[in-house]
Amino acid sequence: MTGQEDLQELLRLLKARNKSMMNALKQANALQAKGLKSIAQIAEADLATVEQALGASEAKEAKKLQTACKDKLKKPAKRALDEASGGSGDAAKKPRIEIHRHDLDYSSMSGEQLEAALVLPLIEDEDAIRETVIETNRAPLVLAFAVELLRFTKPEQPPSSRLSLAQAVVSANSHSKAVSIGIEKPGKEEVLSEGQPKVTVLGRQIPVLKRSGYAWSGDAQSDSPAPASSTSASSSATVSNPQSSRNKWAASRRLSSKGSIFIAHAISTTSSAARAGLMKSLMEEKPHLEEATHNAWAIRTSFGNSPLKQEASFDDGESGCGNFILQLLRELDISNTLVVLTRYYGGVMLGPDRWRLMRECINDALSAQRRTASLADEPVWGLDMQDTRPATSTIGMPVHRPEAARNYLLRSFGPAASGTKTAKKTVAAANEERYENLGRLLGALRLLFASWANVLSRDELDRRAWSWYVAVRPDVEAGPAGWGSKGPLRLGKILDLRRKDTSQQT
Repeated sequence: MTGQEDLQELLRLLKARNKSMMNALKQANALQAKGLKSIAQIAEADLATVEQALGASEAKEAKKLQTACKDKLKKPAKRALDEASGGSGDAAKKPRIEIHRHDLDYSSMSGEQLEAALVLPLIEDEDAIRETVIETNRAPLVLAFAVELLRFTKPEQPPSSRLSLAQAVVSANSHSKAVSIGIEKPGKEEVLSEGQPKVTVLGRQIPVLKRSGYAWSGDAQSDSPAPASSTSASSSATVSNPQSSRNKWAASRRLSSKGSIFIAHAISTTSSAARAGLMKSLMEEKPHLEEATHNAWAIRTSFGNSPLKQEASFDDGESGCGNFILQLLRELDISNTLVVLTRYYGGVMLGPDRWRLMRECINDALSAQRRTASLADEPVWGLDMQDTRPATSTIGMPVHRPEAARNYLLRSFGPAASGTKTAKKTVAAANEERYENLGRLLGALRLLFASWANVLSRDELDRRAWSWYVAVRPDVEAGPAGWGSKGPLRLGKILDLRRKDTSQQT
């Protein structure tokens, strides 16, 4: 087993004993601190070492845990058979996969622990897939398509990021659909600055947030063929380039209050004499700015290596605004920069609150101007543009949480109605059937994408994936009446979309 597989197996055993993922994670951390990173290591260790890891008061628990680990190792041949069959046989023992009842605390988990807690079922048995008909609505099917697609188009992203990005696609798609059929009103989503990094998933631009410092040891490409003429992962990312962004205007978000609208733009310059030309280029690029009530500005440039600065500002009727911008540039020790703050007056005096809005716009524009990092190999979160309470998030930002996306998948794929009366199933049995259906769906999608990955670039694979989804999605009534409706899906239809092996054709 790899280190991540060992951790997953250990967490499943601890979870079965503790009935709580958080308690299981605490015990796993304590055991890892003593070098006990797998079931085999715990079984072979001295009992005293296990007791030290769990604490002196947990002597009985340590003995029970070691006994459970030894029992787990008694039937290695059966475990190997279960793993080889993917848990698809009736006699096979399936890994414990359960819905998370609470948000995970990312700050207390290592990368391996987080990814192990988000494991999804996978069954690639073609016979089992072809005989399966599920009932689902369209949104979770889009989610499943996106999660498996990202394994091939964004292999550098860990599973937690794929779940977050896939949920962002579902949210954006559902919102645009709801607006188009009149269920929701447009304009509810958060407005981001123009420089916000984005990636393309299923043809849709998704704003993202870098997960700075996140590390995981999984090999995302171990079971995924390399795409033909593979472009780098950043080919689908809309990010600033250090060279090209230097002479381009960076824009802030549009902030509004009582009818007034504020937006700031920033650009680099080494000469105050260039200000007029830069202002002209901004108005030509965005002519609607000339219709604004005020276009205040401030510029601050340096003289080579001299500590002296050349400064100038202009209010354009917004009393004190030019000097306010200049003072902010001084506080941040920023030079060789021109900032333009635009205000459309809404007819109501804002009082001191206007300074807060101005500061937010200016800071946002300056941040966008300096956003030069590439997303080529860095894990990201998908930003949640409908989240109005980001402070409740573990990381304090409005992101799509991977455990919520995973829970959605685990709940969404029940069996299609057979037309014959069957005995009522227990909750556990119904959940198990949904989990197995999900495993077969993900297996079918993986087989589909793998068949094309060797001949299509990542960008082309992303473009085609949406048409494949449209070809197999359940038929529902058009308009509001069909919103959220379910329909049957025969998983064999997904397998039928695989690329035919032309080398075997005569």
